[in-house]
Amino acid sequence: MSLNRQHEIHNRRFGRNLGLGLTLGAFIAIIFGLTVVKVSRGDYEPTRAPTATEASQ
Repeated sequence: MSLNRQHEIHNRRFGRNLGLGLTLGAFIAIIFGLTVVKVSRGDYEPTRAPTATEASQ
């Protein structure tokens, strides 16, 4: 009997963990991609306070 032999449950857990890891990685990649596109397009522009010349006019 070998000490390194894995039980069937370990193989199933590995498959589940791998699927969950890939799903989480894909979710992070989508969120990162959306953030990069939104910032590079200029949709994220903080509101500016009026300057002194604009306020006096």
